[in-house]
Amino acid sequence: MVPDPATLSSADWWRGAVIYQVYPRSFADANGDGVGDLAGITEHLDHIASLGVDGVWLSPFFTSPMKDFGYDVADYCDVDPVFGTLADFDRLIARARALGLKIITDLVLAHTSDQHAWFRDSRQSRTGHRADWYVWAEAKPDGSPPNNWQSVFAGPAWTWDARRGQYYMHNFLPEQPQLNLHNVEVQNALLDVARFWLDRGVDGFRFDAINFAMHDPTLTDNPPAPPGGKSTRPFDFQAHIHNQSQPQIPAFLARVRALMDQYPDRFSVAEVVGAAAEPEMQAFTADDRHLNSAYGFAYLYADALTPDLVRKANAAWDGAPGQGWPSWAFSNHDAPRAVSRWSEGRDPYRFARMAMLLLMALRGNVFVYQGEELGLPQADIPFDRLVDPEAIANWPETLGRDGARTPMPWCSAAPHAGFSIAEPWLPVDPRHPPLAVDRQDTDPASMLNLTRRLIALRKREPALRVGSLRFLEAPAPLLAFERSEGTDTLTCIFNLGHEAMVWSPPDAGNVLEAVNLNGSPSGHLPPLSGLIARRTSI
Repeated sequence: MVPDPATLSSADWWRGAVIYQVYPRSFADANGDGVGDLAGITEHLDHIASLGVDGVWLSPFFTSPMKDFGYDVADYCDVDPVFGTLADFDRLIARARALGLKIITDLVLAHTSDQHAWFRDSRQSRTGHRADWYVWAEAKPDGSPPNNWQSVFAGPAWTWDARRGQYYMHNFLPEQPQLNLHNVEVQNALLDVARFWLDRGVDGFRFDAINFAMHDPTLTDNPPAPPGGKSTRPFDFQAHIHNQSQPQIPAFLARVRALMDQYPDRFSVAEVVGAAAEPEMQAFTADDRHLNSAYGFAYLYADALTPDLVRKANAAWDGAPGQGWPSWAFSNHDAPRAVSRWSEGRDPYRFARMAMLLLMALRGNVFVYQGEELGLPQADIPFDRLVDPEAIANWPETLGRDGARTPMPWCSAAPHAGFSIAEPWLPVDPRHPPLAVDRQDTDPASMLNLTRRLIALRKREPALRVGSLRFLEAPAPLLAFERSEGTDTLTCIFNLGHEAMVWSPPDAGNVLEAVNLNGSPSGHLPPLSGLIARRTSI
């Protein structure tokens, strides 16, 4: 059961929280080298605090050769020089504390960089101390890889290493060798990493692609994927039941939770990737022994925003005893921005406003990706400026991730939109400077100020933050549901379609917030409009 908001302890600050994601390379550049850094984030924490969010999730800033832009970690316990120093991180923590913001960091536990000291040691010998810290296997008699597993970034999930005379496994790039989390010593080392950052003051972790953390030790071939799915890379042709999603993962996460419970008020959230994410999200957050929350890619990889999508994403999260708590994101650094994926030729400004209202109305925690509060569209990146290995490998069949990772526009008239005094690592899309923070900040009708208002609404209404969710019958493309807490019920209605609709529930109530209604009469819902109303009858 969801606790009464009036009795929530500080340990439950995360329940129903709004968390702002920062992609450090692209947020703000303080030292003028064209790449964002920790000092730049610290300088702009006031902007994040002005949104009213509860915390900040930082994508990786650890020492890395940047083959996958920080998700290939070479040293878990230090800051890469491109982002600054540990002292810079400490200053960021101190400033966040002063502003009342929690800081959550990424932890990448499924793999490291091939430049990590652990892997360098492991590849030297089959009998050394860390020989079994990664996933190694013999070649087949014909010299081919041990099985048919494919990597996410195209090609086999195995690379030959002549030093050991074996193949090593990698679910992603060859430069990201897979850790062997079946080895308790590896688990202990990773728990020490978490302890290092908890001692340094972080308020929680987002566990990257955690369902990739373990493999089937028998190395059984994956079967073909069910027919009918979209296949743009070899990875898509398989059902990934042996290279990921192993039943031993929850037991490891229980060890993570036990460590985090030694520190007050900490938060843990799992990223769960794949078509069968829902059961894993449930398993990874079950009862009070696993992680606090989890999110999948139900929205992030969806081609269209429909009532059916929202119903399916929320169906399993009914607040049953022992159930964990979901988190949701419409955009992040791994997916094209929602305003471009879902607007379908409609006014992106109207769509962004309606989508933010919907996001704030969902049951669970919500993540707002940097620039989402400005309504930024996906940036257009010419092929010669692409840096994302997935985009380059699969061009032009996948949009890749670079278009969601371009610099944050701070000042509309400044060079590079105020992100840096130097040429940024990714170009600024010319559509972004007109949407810059300085231009929107003083406009009461701007997307930025709407976002501030909607976050404030969510924070002051217990029904939105922690209440139950019940869907109402409504003709598609209308989406209607109620959020209830105690005797208070809020009705949430959205027209996700292309045409105006005429419909209202029996008791529409007093409107608390509405977007894109444009003075329409009661019950008349223009396309891409939405409202939240307090039900007046009991």
